[in-house]
Amino acid sequence: MTTVSWDLLLSGVTLATFDGEQPYGLVEDGAIAIADGRIAWVGPRASLPHDAESRSARVEQLDGALVTPGMIDCHTHLVFGGDRAHEFDLRLNGATYEEIARAGGGIASTVKATRGASEDALFAQALSRARALVDDGVTTLEIKSGYGLALDSERRMLRVARRLGETLGVQVRTTFLGLHALPPEDADRRDAYVARVCDEMLPALAAEGLVDAVDAFCEGIGFTPAETRRVFERACALGLPVKLHAEQLSNLEGAALVAEFGGLSADHLEYLSNDGVKAMAEAGTVAVLLPGAFYVLRETRLPPIAALRNQGVPMAVATDCNPGTSPLLSLRLAAGMACTLFRLTPEEALRGVTVNAARALGLTDRGTLTEGRRADLVVWRARHPAELCYWIGGHLAAAVYCAGQRVSSR
Repeated sequence: MTTVSWDLLLSGVTLATFDGEQPYGLVEDGAIAIADGRIAWVGPRASLPHDAESRSARVEQLDGALVTPGMIDCHTHLVFGGDRAHEFDLRLNGATYEEIARAGGGIASTVKATRGASEDALFAQALSRARALVDDGVTTLEIKSGYGLALDSERRMLRVARRLGETLGVQVRTTFLGLHALPPEDADRRDAYVARVCDEMLPALAAEGLVDAVDAFCEGIGFTPAETRRVFERACALGLPVKLHAEQLSNLEGAALVAEFGGLSADHLEYLSNDGVKAMAEAGTVAVLLPGAFYVLRETRLPPIAALRNQGVPMAVATDCNPGTSPLLSLRLAAGMACTLFRLTPEEALRGVTVNAARALGLTDRGTLTEGRRADLVVWRARHPAELCYWIGGHLAAAVYCAGQRVSSR
């Protein structure tokens, strides 16, 4: 009698493994088996062991349905209080960003709403956003702080991020973004605030196990390279990896700076220079493209995609979900936008939300359908990977599995 050794066998599927030399790592008429939260077997159905079905606790025949790795949203600001839909309306009725900011809008309004919300209120608001991403195929989610800008409120944001992962059954990676903006009480005390981020907030939150990585907003309207370097040095002393909002609105050579620290990623990159591309290539730093913000801000300067390709810089794609510049709740749509707006191929875009997104978070156990990897995968109402970028909207994810457990609510 054959002993049951696999928890689930999905058979008769089209596999986009993103492993191997074939485009998409495509395996037609394939099969994939899960055991103890890992991929136990993957390949052509004709190569399955003769006792595959009898050794499986559950078998599903899926008639050619597409299966991909679970999607990884490697850049979000998902936890925040309130929203800024009213400002969206004001801008389209002629108000300038400066006028909105003078009236207490912009990031200041999100900081005020976030500080004023309890942990449970922040959790309730963020849960629906996170669930929308999961139901659309996301199994790993990065969430940044940066709308609290004080120790207690930053802590509250990061605790909510951890709770979201526990509640939804997916993995959440947290990023401390203390250098996101100056809080109103420190508008005229930049150095004091940067010192507090480096010497008080970051060490305290790291000691509580709430920080997986450290980020900063290095821009003329954000923080200088020198200020960014200070927080990076502190992060490295604490053993934390770094990443950076870089070259979105101007070129301050932030990408080269984060590469100098062996950073996981540089994100946005519309104004990235050739020197920055080379530095990223040498350091292995991932370029995270954020088409949602490009779209909402109606930008016209494209990231240097050809240079990134030519230098072999891995390109990831993320939603940048945030209340001001990218209220985007579909990573699949972000992949499609990366094709249309940035001219990525569908394969590049889908690698950008799987294997390269995993790399942007420093994760080596997911992102491809490979034996031994985490069983994070999605069964789609589609037959070919390009359909995931082709369809605009709709509910294409039929089932989402994280570590072998079904997590989608649809």
